[in-house]
Amino acid sequence: MTQPTPKKPLRIGLIGAGFMGRAHANAYRRAPNFFDLPYEPVLKAICARSEGTAAAFARQWGFESAETDWRRMIERDDIDVIDICTPNDSHRDIAIAAAEAGKMVLCEKPLARTAAEGAEMVAAVEKAGVANMVWYNYRRVPAVTLAKQLIDSGRLGRIYHYRAQFLQDWTISSELPQGGAGLWRLDAAAAGSGVTGDLLAHCIDTALWLNGSVKKVTAMTETFVKERMHQITGKVEPVKIDDACAFLARFENGSLGTFESTRYARGHKALYTFEINGEKASIKWDLHDLHRLGYFDHGDDSLTRGWRSVHVTDHDMPYMDKWWVPGLQIGYEHSFVHQFADFLIGLGSGESAAPTFRDAQETQEVCEAVLASGADGQWHDVEGL
Repeated sequence: MTQPTPKKPLRIGLIGAGFMGRAHANAYRRAPNFFDLPYEPVLKAICARSEGTAAAFARQWGFESAETDWRRMIERDDIDVIDICTPNDSHRDIAIAAAEAGKMVLCEKPLARTAAEGAEMVAAVEKAGVANMVWYNYRRVPAVTLAKQLIDSGRLGRIYHYRAQFLQDWTISSELPQGGAGLWRLDAAAAGSGVTGDLLAHCIDTALWLNGSVKKVTAMTETFVKERMHQITGKVEPVKIDDACAFLARFENGSLGTFESTRYARGHKALYTFEINGEKASIKWDLHDLHRLGYFDHGDDSLTRGWRSVHVTDHDMPYMDKWWVPGLQIGYEHSFVHQFADFLIGLGSGESAAPTFRDAQETQEVCEAVLASGADGQWHDVEGL
């Protein structure tokens, strides 16, 4: 019997043991079970601020070792990939140090707090020539990937409108503090921005992937609770992140975009939707029903023309041949499995898995223009690298 070709190990160092750290660790473990990959992930080390947290995470997820200093982890010669799942204020320093050490670099979104930081990160990984990727996971939801295929095939024709929203309600209470573990997203020094960098960044990345580059934007932002107690200083301090943002966009292809995000939409925990209207057809998607893609084709017979709900589970649909029998659904965590599998497949073929740092920097530039417009109320051009 012919023996299978041994797979090359890929030794992973994960920095960050929170929610996204768990999502990534799950992807490392599951991807080889469902995809034929050229590399075998080896969970080499987990790094967290607390020794106890790091040790517990290592036991739970099967990491070989635990660290509390990301610099020491990067210096190790038994690690090939550094995966950054930390608050945004540390993305730049970790990514640049990892690239300079010759490590491949994966980074949670957004790429950085600012476009300037992002540009430095792009320069670092490209100078080092290391593989890199940013975890904009919604691209890998099968229904969203199917939307991309339909658009690229010309089924929608010329695109006229792109609209998206991402709504939450978890920061409404004025008693909620800012800063520290779990609430760093409310602290501008750690996060860079509020809903723009946290939620709209997802919407923008998907829009750029599906509909192309954005030329200019005009925005309005609002901070509803102006002061909050800071968990680290213990003092009441000004809140400098945006609680809500809405902006208009003009795309390079001539279409118009409307985007809205808030953490003050009572009744919504994570409502992410988009709709695209073209001359021939329209599509729409809802994270709450993520395995379905809405599709309207004007070419259908007029007597039966209408929106249809496409259940994205058949084996000829993106990624679904790797999972269960048609009709059985997958969920949020599978988007990370798909993205990590694509990264490993890309390493094997020599092609980068998108979005790379350079791809994600385009989203960063749109966010920067949105925030600038929110501050001065003017139209802003989207700059590029």
